[in-house]
Amino acid sequence: MEEIINLDKQLLIYLNNLGSESFDGFWLFITKQFNLIPLFLWVFYLLIKKIGWKQFGYVVIALALLITFTDQMTNLVKYSFERMRPCSDPTVKNHIRIIIERSSYSFFSGHAANSMATTIFIYSILRRYYKYTILLFLFPLIFAYSRIYLGLHFPGDILTGYVFGALFGWTFYKLYLLLQKKYFPIQ
Repeated sequence: MEEIINLDKQLLIYLNNLGSESFDGFWLFITKQFNLIPLFLWVFYLLIKKIGWKQFGYVVIALALLITFTDQMTNLVKYSFERMRPCSDPTVKNHIRIIIERSSYSFFSGHAANSMATTIFIYSILRRYYKYTILLFLFPLIFAYSRIYLGLHFPGDILTGYVFGALFGWTFYKLYLLLQKKYFPIQ
């Protein structure tokens, strides 16, 4: 396990040091969910266009439950493992560019888990309607990389968040399909 943790730290140092001051503003912008509202509205528009307002309401409820679940599970794991963030870890903090400092725990990334979970869920609905729906996966990739760039997460935190998010995004999608079939079929 120590070898994996050391590789994780080395990869963080490498990826984080690819950054430069000229790009800091971009990554600070990307990491804030509020700034991505136009993207979310565009995806909501695509959903409404294909499934209608009523089904969209059910999707919003499912997404709210998914994000709540993912967020709470992330916090449970973070407080169980108590892994320091890179910006607080004395073994790496002097070797990385720290753009934002946080004192909360690092493992695993809630940003990665939530972005992947919601993307898997929405992708699973939209893939039959739009040819390039796969491009939605640029969102979690770019969004989560911002956390490495800013010095807030190790790559292992991101990858674990992705796996967790993908697993529960898919699970919630399957539950949504079961409930949709039984209680709110598309008309």
